[in-house]
Amino acid sequence: MEIPVVAIVGRPNVGKSTLFNRLIGDRLSIVADHEGVTRDRIYATGSWLGREFRLIDTGGIDITDEPLMQQIKFQAEIAMEEADIIIFMTSSREGVTDADEAIANYLHRTNKPVVLAVNKADNPEQRQEVYEFYSLGHGDPFPISSSHGTGTGDLLDQLVSFFPAESDAADDQERIRFSFIGSPNVGKSSLVNALLQEERVIVSNIEGTTREAVDTDFVSQSGRHFTVIDTAGIRKRGKVYENTEKYSVMRALSAIDRSDIVCLVIDAETGIREQDKRVAGYAFEANKGIIILVNKWDAVDKTDKLFEKFTEDIRNEFQYLSFAPILFVSAKTGQRLDKLPAMLEEIYENRYRRIQSSVLNDVLMDAIAMNPTPTDKGRRLKIYYMTQVAVNPPTFVVFVNDTELMHFSYERFLENKMRDSFYFDGTPLHLIIRNRN
Repeated sequence: MEIPVVAIVGRPNVGKSTLFNRLIGDRLSIVADHEGVTRDRIYATGSWLGREFRLIDTGGIDITDEPLMQQIKFQAEIAMEEADIIIFMTSSREGVTDADEAIANYLHRTNKPVVLAVNKADNPEQRQEVYEFYSLGHGDPFPISSSHGTGTGDLLDQLVSFFPAESDAADDQERIRFSFIGSPNVGKSSLVNALLQEERVIVSNIEGTTREAVDTDFVSQSGRHFTVIDTAGIRKRGKVYENTEKYSVMRALSAIDRSDIVCLVIDAETGIREQDKRVAGYAFEANKGIIILVNKWDAVDKTDKLFEKFTEDIRNEFQYLSFAPILFVSAKTGQRLDKLPAMLEEIYENRYRRIQSSVLNDVLMDAIAMNPTPTDKGRRLKIYYMTQVAVNPPTFVVFVNDTELMHFSYERFLENKMRDSFYFDGTPLHLIIRNRN
């Protein structure tokens, strides 16, 4: 299910970044007492009552015509356009200002749910004196203190009330959702059309042709149901012009969230780009299944050992994706695309694979015998047992005498041993190290 997107907007210095950091539980956004610190949009994921949401922090919207403020305003407008719900931040200390009224009028035109937050209400008197904010026309104002956390629970309750109802996961249990991600103009839409064998998505050599994420259902020859998500690229609205590569990364996040498996598309002609590494990192951190697709393979000169060289470059640049299979394809000729559905099915099955605890611990004992556990300051790591606790992705808990003694290199060794013993191609494994007591 798609994660709702929430944007925090308001005039400068009302505490947007402080609220952003509190809602995500991390100091990701820079906080300062002067205006204009947050210039670009900042994205992160938060959760409340078991519901996840993607949060966007924006720069303060000022009604002046200074060039920098206009750029910040443009960034905020893009965030509002992307968002499903908007938190409108004001401040109890200054009361309703002309800038607040201008922003309130603009938000009315978005036709999106708005939650009105009155920040810096640090004491009970301030929390009761918020009546003037009703004049902004966005419903009940929620007095909060983003620095102390007061009132944020009520604000989040109101926010979650606008989230779409959770769908019944059982209805879609057998449907495999996957997406194509990568730099602009690597052929993502062409791959969708070639896979479906019809012109379902607009294709152009101009970067950013795809403006919306398009979900398309189809059935493979094996009878398996799939949904392919074509990620959106740049969107231009009015005078808002966004850097293509930066914006397409942000648009890919939503597609990654909704996918079981992500196909990272690399252009064989241009090679690996920095953005490829960024979006691959997002997919990896989201614990998604991953396939690396090298598209336009028909367009390159097949010099001696080009296949081996390209494969080696990919493995060097994406060392953390050693589990991801590589497929060299061509959307133009259809080369090897017929292998993709079977590969997706295989990875999907691997993500739901369960291993009996007895078998797991036999492999664990063999691994320890082959490579004894490390020591630190005279103390040796003891591993008692391992058990699988979840699937999608496969998740295992390893019980030890002291988690501080588990070095990341030994943890990596255990993961590699599991991959050698069981078939987990295409999916990350999640190891949780815990003290036995």
